[in-house]
Formats: sequence, C-alpha cells, structure tokens
Amino acid sequence: MSKNNNNNNNKSVLRLKDYRVRSSDSLSKVVLLHSLKDDSGKFNPCKGGNRHTWFRRNVKSVAFMFVLTAFMFLLDSVMVSVFGSINFHGSSSTRNSDGREEDSVAHKERPIVEMYGRLLNLASSALAEEEFKQESLNFWEEPYQEASKWTPCADKRYPTSLGKPGESNGYIMVSANGGLNQQRVAICNAVAVASLLNATLVLPKFLYSNVWKDPSQFGDIYQEDYFMRTLKDDVHIVQELPLHLKSLDIEAIGSLITDADIVKEVKPIDYVRTVLPLLMKNKVVHFLGFGNRLGFDPLPPELQRLRCKCNFHALKFVSKIQEVASLLIKRIRKFEYHAAERQLDKQLLGDFTPSISSKEDYVERGSSRYLALHLRFEEDMVAYSQCDFGGGEHEKKELEAYREVHFPLLIERLKNSKPVSPSELRKLGKCPLTPEEAALVLAALGFKRGTYIYLAGSRIYGGSSRMHPFTNLYPNLVTKETLLTYNELAPFRNFSSRLAALDFIACATSDVFAMTDSGSQLSSLVSGFRTYYGDGHAPTLRPNKKRLAAIFSENSSIGWTTFEDRVRKMIEEGQRVRVRGSGRSIYRQPRCPECMCRS
Repeated sequence: MSKNNNNNNNKSVLRLKDYRVRSSDSLSKVVLLHSLKDDSGKFNPCKGGNRHTWFRRNVKSVAFMFVLTAFMFLLDSVMVSVFGSINFHGSSSTRNSDGREEDSVAHKERPIVEMYGRLLNLASSALAEEEFKQESLNFWEEPYQEASKWTPCADKRYPTSLGKPGESNGYIMVSANGGLNQQRVAICNAVAVASLLNATLVLPKFLYSNVWKDPSQFGDIYQEDYFMRTLKDDVHIVQELPLHLKSLDIEAIGSLITDADIVKEVKPIDYVRTVLPLLMKNKVVHFLGFGNRLGFDPLPPELQRLRCKCNFHALKFVSKIQEVASLLIKRIRKFEYHAAERQLDKQLLGDFTPSISSKEDYVERGSSRYLALHLRFEEDMVAYSQCDFGGGEHEKKELEAYREVHFPLLIERLKNSKPVSPSELRKLGKCPLTPEEAALVLAALGFKRGTYIYLAGSRIYGGSSRMHPFTNLYPNLVTKETLLTYNELAPFRNFSSRLAALDFIACATSDVFAMTDSGSQLSSLVSGFRTYYGDGHAPTLRPNKKRLAAIFSENSSIGWTTFEDRVRKMIEEGQRVRVRGSGRSIYRQPRCPECMCRS
C-alpha cells in the first residue's frame, strides 16, 4: 500500500498523465501552425519584404505561442520528474499505508511477466473491436430473477425467538485475532455462543498482531451503542467486566480458553459439555483467539438467525469510516451517487449515503458504473501456494526465502510429505489467479476497456511489472490511495483494519464484485452482504480456479471465441441462485430460512 498520495499510482497512471502532458504540448504546436496560415488556409510563403510585414503583424501571436510552448515543455519535465519513479508499490524502501514495512528486494523494479502472451493479444484485439459495439452479454446484472425473491429478515422477531435469559450464567470475554474480517466472524460467533450458554457477553476485544500492527479496538471500527441496542432483546452485552471479576487471574482459575483447547467449527454440544460447567463455576471464561470456533451445522435455527442479525444488522461502521467511504465511492463514480437509494448503501454508509434528485440528474452528471476486484495476489498468498507464476528462478528463490521466514510450520510439513509439483497444484485449482489471468477473465466476459475498476488491497506481489498485463487491457484502475488525498487517508494510515473497512464498503456497494479467491474472508463476507441486501441487483463473479486452469492450459491453441464461451459458462454457473448447503458459511451464503425470507 502507499506511503503518500503520490506513491500509489502505478505505471499505467504515469503513462496516462505523461501522455496528457505531451498531448497538450502537441496541441500548442498545432495552434502555432494555424496561426501561420493565411485566410485561404494555406501557409504564407513570406518572401522578401512581405516576410517583415508579416512578422510585424503577427509578432504578439508568435511570442505568445513560443511562451506557451516553453511552458508546456517545462510542465512536461516537471510531471516526468514527479511521477517518473512511481510504480505500483512505490520506491524500494517502503512502508504501506497500513503501517507494515515492505521488503525492498521483493518490490524493486523487475521485468514484465506474461504467462499468456497469445491470449493477451487476442484479448486486446477483441476489446478494440468491441469498444463501439453494444454489449452482447450483460454481466452488470444478476442473470437469474430468482435472486430478487429473497429478502432480508434476520432482524424480525418470531414466536420461537429465544430472547435473552432472565438470569445470566456468567460472563464471556473474547479477544479475537486476525484482521477485520476474521474479527467480524469471531464477534458474531461469540454472540451465538453467549446466547447458547445463557451468558453475558463482554464487548469483544481485538488482539494486537505483530503482522498487522493495528491497535484498533471494537469502538474504533464499529458503533458500540448501536451494536448493543440492536441485540438487546437477544443477549446480555456489557462494555466491561464487573469490578469483582476484574481482579481475578483468569488463567490461574482455569477460565482461559485458547484456540488450542477448541477445534475449528466445533458443535454447540461441545460448548455445553466443556465450557458451560467452567462458566457456572468461575462466572467468567475468556476465549483467546476464537478463530472459526463455531461450526455452521448442526445449529439451532434461532442461533443461526442471531448470527445473521449480528453480521448483517448489528455491526455498523463508525461514522468516520462511513464518511470517508462515501467520499471514496463518489470519486469512483465521478458524481453524487446512485440514482436509487439501495438497502446495501444505507446499511453500510448510514447517514452518509448520498442521494441525487432524479434519474435525469444521474445521467447529466455522467455517472460511472464500476467493478470492484479483490485480487488476492499478495506476497504471503503467493508464497504459501507454492505455485509457479512465470517469474523464473529469481522469483522461485524469493518465494522460498519468504516461506522460510514467515511459514516455518509449512516448511516442516513439506519435509514430511510427498511433494506436489507446481503444475499439479495449478491443475487442482490451488493457485491464486494472477493479475494477467484476472484481466483475461474480465475481457472474456465482455467488460470493455474503459470499465472503471476499483482494486481492493492493492499490495500486489511484483508491483507494476506484474500488473502491466492488467493495466494494458484495463487502464482505468483505481485504489483508495489514488482516489483519496494524503490528508483524507491520514486517520486511517497505519490502521490496517480501518483501511480494510474502506475496501469492504467499496466492494460491497459496487455495481459488480469480482473475486479471484472464494476462500478469502473479505470476498466471502462481501458476497454475503451483496446477497443479503442486493435485492437481486448485486452480481458477484466467482471463477472456478480448477476449471479456469484447464482453460488456460490450452493457451497455445484455444481460439478467442471458444475461450469466451468457456469462461462465460463457468461464471454463469457460479451465479446460480442456491439455498445454503449444509456446513456452508451463513455469512457468505445467507439464502436460507434462518436468515432470509423467500417471497
């Protein structure tokens, strides 16, 4: 991520700005030539005495144009000097806008990497041909009307609703680990567990991570009073432990429960058998970590409903996040906002949801639809995958070194297991999509070259050299760092969770959301929000990496039309309206009776 307002533009942005300056310079030369024409439109030969007469008559115009030309050359030099060293990551000695130091070796300038040169050429030609044609396929809309029949209703009261108990069995404390999205899941799981055990929930805390270095707590991200008020009829929630319990040594009395003590996605009965007796004995338990420590099935319907109510209704971002996110989206769209106020916008932006007076005003302002892309191609993701991304021996050694430092447990596991080749990993769909592959998918779906694309995160491994194939096809690529000024981002700088909240809102409220890794927590939660509040008008694109790998394996021979057809079929199948299956995340797939109502 960026260090300041300038260090976040990629090379395509440089080329665009450089082009505009040079174009202005060329324009001044054209104007000069026109000033040298006579009334008939032909150049005056200016021979003999006529030359001096002409010069005296046009001396002011000539002087003005020479001054203008000199100014444009000066401006050209200034722009080049300012932007010349900019790349997608910035200089080699960097600190991200989330505050984390970056390895200067990992992000120095490197050769452009293209794994599918032939397909890129075909895509470029296809985009050029389609530029002035009407879109034949419209992935800007949900393809199935069934999607609009599901409506939000997790906040409704039913005769079977549990309600909060008259007397609490004790207090549950939670210190959640991970980033913004992992913490969000932990909060709502804690709400469900508190209800299950008839306990009082202490407002969750967030663990400080040496990776993210973000000291933000619940009240820095979410509205505390709103959270407690929304859930007041379901579970007891307090901000702090009572004084008589604060003095207890939680670990000494055996009430500290870590992730090592509870397996992932445990069943409710396990909490009743192991945690409830401890809670009733000591009147307090403390869950440390609490990452994915409650399964999705089997679970009583009312607890599922409570999870949904927490995630989709109770957790609202604080006003400062809403305000800056609203400003961010205005700048992406280049006008006041969406013509019709949507539930999705209101839920995420609250009182900062902008509005316009009419549909005509929407058109007059030159509104821009935009696609949000969560491109999971950060260095940790790339290294952990053990895949080959076409960067040669240097890239291979670089990623091996990263694994040794950051993933020692993975290294130990690899020593004791049968090795799987990078090519086999790709066939199995285990490799994150590269920016190049993501661009080819969008081109196959018919998104035009001028499409505005918001890139979430933007800490792309390989920087501008890796992004070049993408920006060459889709130059209108923006991030929060390129759209917001340094001062506007200042309250968020060095706070990764607050920055992630801006990405969350920009992705969730986009016209189309495209993910490259369905296992990502951000992609899962964003797609769930779009399903819950989208009213059937918030399409999400989910590529199947295994099927996509099979398509890309034919790079040397596949025709563009065939490539388009196979990619489109894959995406359309992923957009089918499905009811949540057993064991599936209710945060990602809320279409189920416990969370949504079908009209």
